[in-house]
Amino acid sequence: MTNKENKVALSHVNQQGEANMVDVTEKSMTSRSATAIGFIKMTQETLALINQGENKKGDVFAVARIAGIQAAKKCSDLIPLCHPLMLTKVKIDFEVDEKHSLVKVSSLCRLTGQTGVEMEALTAVSVACLTLFDMCKAADPEMEIFGIKVLTKEGGKSGKWQA
Repeated sequence: MTNKENKVALSHVNQQGEANMVDVTEKSMTSRSATAIGFIKMTQETLALINQGENKKGDVFAVARIAGIQAAKKCSDLIPLCHPLMLTKVKIDFEVDEKHSLVKVSSLCRLTGQTGVEMEALTAVSVACLTLFDMCKAADPEMEIFGIKVLTKEGGKSGKWQA
């Protein structure tokens, strides 16, 4: 199956149209990394609770950081055709934007391996955002998670890519 406009084959679908885990056996071991971002918008009051450390559930950013790291490590358990990877680095960062009443969540995933880490970076950001939501939902059930995307990827035969 190919996308006729872009001439790109779908790697997780075989010639019969069935789900297919890509065989990476013959791929070279290279240093690979990916970064991703996502956002969670909330009320100014909720953001103030987080910034002042007054959320009743505890340190919101610390819990979300750990959740994001764990999620990256468990990506292949969540996304059916992802390979289990030996990540060597997972980093989660938070940037508070008080003017727009939101938090930008970013992730970096790195390893030396035979396949990329874009899904791990996306999963890390997604779960960190979901954890922020969970930690703050009592104060602000109308929070919105949006804009989750890969920003960069490096390594492998396709080399460097940037959004």
